[in-house]
Amino acid sequence: MNLRLDDTGFGNIKIYQNPEEFCYGVDAVLLSSFAAQSVYAGKENCRIMDMGTGTGIVPLILSHKTKAKFICGIEIQEGSWQLAEKNRAVNGLEDRLSFIKADIAGFDRQEYKGSFDIVTSNPPYTAGKCGIESRNRAKMIARHETTASLEDFIKRGAWLLKDKGDFYMVHRPARLVDICTGCRKYRLEPKEIRFVSGKPMEKPNILLIHCVKNGNPELKFLTPYAVRTETGEYTPEINEMYEKSIDI
Repeated sequence: MNLRLDDTGFGNIKIYQNPEEFCYGVDAVLLSSFAAQSVYAGKENCRIMDMGTGTGIVPLILSHKTKAKFICGIEIQEGSWQLAEKNRAVNGLEDRLSFIKADIAGFDRQEYKGSFDIVTSNPPYTAGKCGIESRNRAKMIARHETTASLEDFIKRGAWLLKDKGDFYMVHRPARLVDICTGCRKYRLEPKEIRFVSGKPMEKPNILLIHCVKNGNPELKFLTPYAVRTETGEYTPEINEMYEKSIDI
C-alpha cells in the first residue's frame, strides 16, 4: 500500500490516503461544511454518524468544525476502514471518533438506532451498474452502488437519526427526484437544497441536500455556489470552507 500523509488544512488534522485507490475531494469538504451549520453542531453532547465514510475525511473535518464528542463512521471496504482507524490514531482522536466496518444495507446495531443528532453521507453517485466502471475495485465500490443503493443510505440514515435530527447528503443533481422521493418515504423532509457548479454560469454537477426527520414541509433553495472562478482559483465560498484567508 503506497500511503501518503497529507495536511487537510483544518487545524492540525492530517489524513493518510492511498493515491492508487481513492482520495477525498471537494465533495467531502462541501458536505462537512454544510453539516457543520446544523443547530446541533455547537453542542458537546452532539452525536454524528457518517455513512460510507471511506478513510474518515468527513468525521475528521467535523471533529474540527463542531463540538461533537462522538463522531462515528461506517465503511464497508476493509482497506478504507483500516485507514480510517489509522487516521483516528494519528490525530489523537480515539476518544471522539469511532469507525465501524459494515455494509450500510445490513447495518442493524440496535444501540445506534435513533441515537444521532446528525447523519451525513457521500454515497456512491452511480446507480447499480450504470456508467463506466473503474478497473480499480476500491474506486468502483466508492463510485457505484455495488452493495448499498441510494435508498439504502436514505433508509439507514432515517433509522439512525433522532426525531428532528438533521440529515445531510452530497450527490449529483441528476438524482434529485430519487433523493427527494426516497427521503419523504422514510420521513426525512427536504428542507434545504444547494446546487454547486464547477465554474460560474456552468450547469451544476454537485447537489447538497439537508433534511429533517419528521420535519414540516418547507423547502428552500439556497444560493448556488461555484467551486472555481473563471480563472481557475477557488471562489470565496470554497476558500471559506477550506478556512483559507485571501489577501486583498
